[in-house]
Amino acid sequence: MRAIIQRASSAQVHIQNELRASIQKGFVILLGIHVDDTETDVDYLVGKIIGLRIFADAEGKMNLSLEQVAGQILLISQFTLFADTRKGNRPSYLASARPEQAIPLYELMIEKLSAAMGAPIQTGVFGADMQVSLCNDGPVTIIIDSKNTSS
Repeated sequence: MRAIIQRASSAQVHIQNELRASIQKGFVILLGIHVDDTETDVDYLVGKIIGLRIFADAEGKMNLSLEQVAGQILLISQFTLFADTRKGNRPSYLASARPEQAIPLYELMIEKLSAAMGAPIQTGVFGADMQVSLCNDGPVTIIIDSKNTSS
């Protein structure tokens, strides 16, 4: 499972020109689900995301977590995060989980992030054509892959 986390001062997602969700200060998370992913990958990412300290403290040092700044989460599914571009110019998405596997894991991620936050998170719609806009604060963008857990 791969998450692209962008620290945002604001973000929103539209589907068919209608506002689906929006946040103020927080994380926009683009989530890719791999064919080998399980609930263990969800748990790993939730722990990392919730504990991630990338907001500035009083001295301007990135030292505060999402909870410490009362931030929000906008979670967007994105199968293209596992694109394979090694051959030719048209990416292959064979490593991305099919919807029947990915949707339950995506929904579990929503459930577990919401529980960890103590409030519902904002989301896109799995498989929808979405327009995501954000003001990347910093810019700060972090990539976390649940298969890269060794130090």
